[in-house]
Amino acid sequence: MPAYTPPRPLVDAFERARVLDVPAQSMAKRVRQLLAQPKLKQAISGTWLGHPVHPPLTDVVIGSFLSASLLDVIAPRSGATAARRLIRVGVAATLPTALTGISDWADTELSDEGVRRVGLVHAEPNSVALLLNAASLRARRRDRRLSGVLLAFAGVTVLGFSGYLGRPHVICARGRRQSNRVRPRSAAVDGGA
Repeated sequence: MPAYTPPRPLVDAFERARVLDVPAQSMAKRVRQLLAQPKLKQAISGTWLGHPVHPPLTDVVIGSFLSASLLDVIAPRSGATAARRLIRVGVAATLPTALTGISDWADTELSDEGVRRVGLVHAEPNSVALLLNAASLRARRRDRRLSGVLLAFAGVTVLGFSGYLGRPHVICARGRRQSNRVRPRSAAVDGGA
């Protein structure tokens, strides 16, 4: 049983929310149809790498947004340009991160209702975080630095909650691999599962 954390009751409620099944199953079915081409699926899932691609991409997004917010605090003037660049990197990395995540989710949701439901909910705060960071860039371009900083802080806060819902909870805490289509290189060579 995973350790108790403050958002845990909310996650448990999402896991039990059967109302999420129909939209989640519909979305997962569409994703599997769109990724029916084996080469595309393998590229997005990370089969070619022997490891899911989504986890390292999340590090790029989270790291970029968090680093920008840290620069806003520790180097408000000298780090302003770097903070803007980091937010741009995070925004640019969001789409491939989302694509790889939804691909992995569509593989795992079939066998676990909790993964299906929490995974669907996980996508929403990610969208909000992207919008907040894009708005931060816009505010910064218009010389509304304080608004930009506050929007970025809000974005990284929302992203933190979403991260809690994502990989650590859905995959690790439940003891599941992120993608059932990605096998370790040794298992593929040895013919193991």
